Amino acid sequence: MVESPVLRNFGVLLLMVAWVVAAHVGSNGWGNMDFNVAVAISPIALAVVLVLWRLPKPWQRWLGLLVPCAVLVGLWPQLRHNVPWLYYLQHLGIHVALGVFFGKTLLGPGEALITRMARRIFTEPLSARNVRYTRGATVAWTLFFFGNALVSTALFIWAPLDVWSWHANVLTGPLMGLMFLGEYICRMILLPPNERPGLSDVVKAYKRESAQRGG
Repeated sequence: MVESPVLRNFGVLLLMVAWVVAAHVGSNGWGNMDFNVAVAISPIALAVVLVLWRLPKPWQRWLGLLVPCAVLVGLWPQLRHNVPWLYYLQHLGIHVALGVFFGKTLLGPGEALITRMARRIFTEPLSARNVRYTRGATVAWTLFFFGNALVSTALFIWAPLDVWSWHANVLTGPLMGLMFLGEYICRMILLPPNERPGLSDVVKAYKRESAQRGG
């Protein structure tokens, strides 16, 4: 059906909005603590399930599932009293992981992450201008992720909890959107039309690069 991609995207958008609201509520200690803990650990739980799904033998999957479940049951009372820490560590961990994912490609003799992604998109060899631009974009994203992690940590330590929650749970998405917009504007200014990839091409290249490095 033609409508199915639209409905799917709309459903994803609604889920993201619901997550933002639930995370903001939970980070401030409002509502049911058990529900707040469940929402806070759901991304980690999903990541664990996806990793376990790739294990070759069923017993490995079940053992890998039972152990963290047992740990979770044992720690549940402590988690109920430390919900803000769950959201903070989640926010910090994601940003540090992405910062390392981008930043480590800037070290050593290899090419920067976005440069490799560009090579996956274009069949022609990249120009020196494009190589400089894609490396600079990789640096910018690395600084963004580590910088946002630093701001989140500073706010969590020194600012009121609701201020940190607004930054981490509500504003992180728009900040990333502004980063994408700024990178797009720079691309339009610095690169000729034949060297500018489309958004869908960028997403596909990122997925392929992530899958290859994850495998």
